Amino acid sequence: MADLKKKLGTRIKEIRKSKKITQEKLAELINIETPNLSNIERGKKFMTADTLEKIISVLNVKESDLFDFKHLQPYEELKNEIKSEIDNLSYKELQYLQRNIQNLKQLMN
Repeated sequence: MADLKKKLGTRIKEIRKSKKITQEKLAELINIETPNLSNIERGKKFMTADTLEKIISVLNVKESDLFDFKHLQPYEELKNEIKSEIDNLSYKELQYLQRNIQNLKQLMN
């Protein structure tokens, strides 16, 4: 997912859904047609700076929130980054991390 349009569109969709706003409602609030918003969210079309500012305002987020794509990185890249971080942890930090991983697994089950 290297394409900026796709990453930004995915991020807008994630935030919109987390705020329980429909595509239709967001499109209405930012004064564009729903198909245009759909194209933006799918990375098929880029938006104007004005539309971007409206989205930021309506979704009540910081600009940096929309451009936070860290969680969208490929699986292997994410795994390698985590492994690299683990290599730099102290024993005490590793113990703490292990407890948190166990707690996370319990929460997810």
